[in-house]
Amino acid sequence: MQPPEAMLDGTYIPEPLLDLMDCTWCPRNCRARRQKGALGYCRTAAGFSVGSICVHRGEEPVISGPHGICNIFFTRCNMQCLYCQNYQISLNNAPIVEYRLGLGEVIQRVERALECGVRCVGFVSPSHCIPQMVAIIGALPQRGRRPAFVMNTNAYDRVETLRSLERVVDVYLPDLKYMDAELAARWSDAPDYVEAATRALKEMYRQKGPDIRVGEDGYIESGLIVRHLVLPGQVADSKRCLRFIAEELSPSVHVSLMAQYAPTPAVAGHLELGRRLRPEEYEEVLEELERLGFERGWTQELGSAEAYQPDFARSHPFE
Repeated sequence: MQPPEAMLDGTYIPEPLLDLMDCTWCPRNCRARRQKGALGYCRTAAGFSVGSICVHRGEEPVISGPHGICNIFFTRCNMQCLYCQNYQISLNNAPIVEYRLGLGEVIQRVERALECGVRCVGFVSPSHCIPQMVAIIGALPQRGRRPAFVMNTNAYDRVETLRSLERVVDVYLPDLKYMDAELAARWSDAPDYVEAATRALKEMYRQKGPDIRVGEDGYIESGLIVRHLVLPGQVADSKRCLRFIAEELSPSVHVSLMAQYAPTPAVAGHLELGRRLRPEEYEEVLEELERLGFERGWTQELGSAEAYQPDFARSHPFE
């Protein structure tokens, strides 16, 4: 895949978007003719539909850096996690907060952030919007902007898609959600998640290896960071996720072990998901992290959950 030529009048459709005529970018393999208005699983057309473009300071230190990262939150998703904290923009079967922009307006908003010292541009939930992501990545350098591009993904990605991004994406930031296919089916409507995500992570590791490169300004420039959110009652599966990373990738991989789970309104009364993570649950997973020999990465305080609840009805979801 080649980066597109940038024509920023808001109506031009960059070359990669033409690849949405028969969409097979993610493991759903819908083959939807999105360029003709047909919608697949993600219910997403061929344009630029975003929930927010904002500077976010709550990511890992090397991602946020001293000034934050400019995150582009795509709407809808190729997974439907019952507990998604971004539910205001991620649902496929309900009204959401979304802004349909031209490429020019997207670039202008990103440039305003870069002018404030931001050095990274992140794409949140881009697995169903790969051509749109590539169009943005292709346009910015032609405007004299060369930030590090971060693919913040649920890891429900096709290996073939990731191979096409090898010279496009600087940083992979996948979230390995499950190693239990039944959980993936029941809670995220993705019964093949484990197979797809483990293959995707191996491909990301092939491209980037275990090391990350950080510039003198404190921002990451290249690499792989694997996230895992510990879910209530799922300590055993969290341990399996960590074992996969250690045994199938490397214990030298940078891991971000998250404790920020908080029930959204959709699961407030859920038997399993309707409560916060208990301290002893997170502590047990932390012990497994240490036992497996992970020494590079980040952990969270249990009290951090409140700081990671966005409101996309506001102009800045995290403030």
